[in-house]
Amino acid sequence: MRLADQTQVRWHQLGIDEVLARLGTSRQGLSEEEAARRLAQYGPNKLASAERGLPLLILLRQVRSPLIYVLLAAGVVTILLSKYVDAGVIFAVVVLNSVVGFLQEYKAEQSLRALARMTAPRARVVRDGEELEIDATEVVPGDVVLLESGVKVPADLRLFRVNELQADQSILTGESLPVAKTTEPVPDPNASLGDLHNMAFMGTSIVRGRGAGVVVATGLQTAFGQISAQVRQVGEVESPLQVRLERFAWLIALVVLGVTAVVFALGLLTGESLADVFLTAVATAVATVPEGLPVTVTVALAVGVWRMAQRNAIIRKLPAVETLGSCTAICSDKTGTLTTNEMTVTRIVAGGRVFEVTGVGYAPEGRILLDGRPVSLDQHPPLELALRIGLLCNESSIYEEDGRYRADGDPTEAALIVAAMKGGLHEERERDLYLLLDEIPFESERQYMATLHAHDGERLIFVKGAPERVLAMCRDVYIGSTATLDQEAALRASHELASAGLRVLALAYRPAAPWVDELDHRDVESGLTFVGLAGMIDPPRPEAITAVAACKRAGIRVVMITGDHRVTAEAIARQMGIAGDGGSRAVDGRELLTMDDEALYETVERVAVYARVAPGQKLRVVQQLRRHGEVVAVTGDGVNDAPALKQADIGVAMGSGTDV
Repeated sequence: MRLADQTQVRWHQLGIDEVLARLGTSRQGLSEEEAARRLAQYGPNKLASAERGLPLLILLRQVRSPLIYVLLAAGVVTILLSKYVDAGVIFAVVVLNSVVGFLQEYKAEQSLRALARMTAPRARVVRDGEELEIDATEVVPGDVVLLESGVKVPADLRLFRVNELQADQSILTGESLPVAKTTEPVPDPNASLGDLHNMAFMGTSIVRGRGAGVVVATGLQTAFGQISAQVRQVGEVESPLQVRLERFAWLIALVVLGVTAVVFALGLLTGESLADVFLTAVATAVATVPEGLPVTVTVALAVGVWRMAQRNAIIRKLPAVETLGSCTAICSDKTGTLTTNEMTVTRIVAGGRVFEVTGVGYAPEGRILLDGRPVSLDQHPPLELALRIGLLCNESSIYEEDGRYRADGDPTEAALIVAAMKGGLHEERERDLYLLLDEIPFESERQYMATLHAHDGERLIFVKGAPERVLAMCRDVYIGSTATLDQEAALRASHELASAGLRVLALAYRPAAPWVDELDHRDVESGLTFVGLAGMIDPPRPEAITAVAACKRAGIRVVMITGDHRVTAEAIARQMGIAGDGGSRAVDGRELLTMDDEALYETVERVAVYARVAPGQKLRVVQQLRRHGEVVAVTGDGVNDAPALKQADIGVAMGSGTDV
């Protein structure tokens, strides 16, 4: 199949047999000979490297200014007049200005190159029916790629085998939760990237399970690569300072010409010789040029850059310092920018009570409160059991590295561990007291996980999963003692948490016979006792809430644009005080698809929250805000933010940067 044909296929809609047939491959992979032929045909699996960081280009950028052009012209004329000292001073100013700007931008480029680590260096593939590891740049369409927890996806894949496979796609879509993968076709031709559950995308990470898929796109044809192409199509945006300096330079040029003409005319009228009049006019022109202005501006900006560096901000281009101060609107990503990108349990429903959980992120720093007061677990047995189930019916872990707590595994499971630790349970001690005998891993089809434990001669089954699924398997409820479960009341409690933008998990248990050592689905799909609900969210950064309030006081609009779901986006917007004329209601990507530029131009005036947005749509929002005369700053930490970052008057790449 030709490359041009390949890019037009909606692989997610096709059955896997048709995908394999169209790509001329099989589950046993390509032969080495065919792989070599396709590598020559399609080229290496990498993105075109950006040239903006080349030293020569950085140096040339420093002299691309009308004011510098005026100075260079003045220097040339001064040499022609044999005023070598004056010419030396003028050229020294130009050189000093260029060197200061070059050193600052080159240092920033080097820092960003060190930070940028976006794609997988190696890939496990099947060729000639055998597994082997190759460089990710050698992956070609039709290759069968093997995936497991901890690896980065080397290319865009159509999955044909999954075993509890979950991928972290936040870098591409902005979703804070891992996405469970399936192999079934997705019929919607206009489904967003976040809804393509049978695809795995280049640059995303596998956080759980195993799987295999066939490569359907490499390099610039991947979703990652298409974003990179969008970035290259976006033209350079001049900063407000550059615009004003350019206008000033033309004004100076007109003034110089005017003064020179007046001096020349007066000289002729007073009877001076033509040579003397010319020399006097040229000297006046040179004297009128403010030679010190460019270097003064550059040094002032460099001081601003240095001060920002003290706050861990790398300024890529000097004029960006001034633009930051001129900003009138900020478009921010949600996940990892306004939020911590660390799932956190904030509410627990157990024993008919709703408990609040304080603290943000994976650090076990916080308390569990009831009516604003800290609770003791021995006074609330249902809460203690709910925390224990969340802690032990779990495949993830929390560890400390360089003074920071991190999650190994599923973020939702990590959040349950942290909540248990905040309640006073110790992970190692609990695992020793409740010895794990067997488990049923989470599967997207069944929507629950179960574990079997031995404790004091008893056998206990702990279950967690989707509320609707787990509640359907429950008969009783634990409220300190066992009572008959009110299914409708439990579902209402679950819906209340979900409507607040929380991801909700139900927790349940049942005793098992003392001789049981293995779990079967039949052991858990009926007769459970419901214990409680855990509601969690990727919470706002406390400093981000403060920053949003400060922006509003300064008259700066704050707009949130995310690839996450609408309910989650609206909940975070409410917590952060981000709202448009219609409150915190979000416009989603499907609505944006139906809007032309004029309709969107009207929409951006009153809307402050956008959800389920694709990179190209984020770019359109920024463009329409700039049409309104806004000086727009865009902040983000994912590849999906890159086109908008470049289109904005100032782009702020968070964390490891967005270098595509």
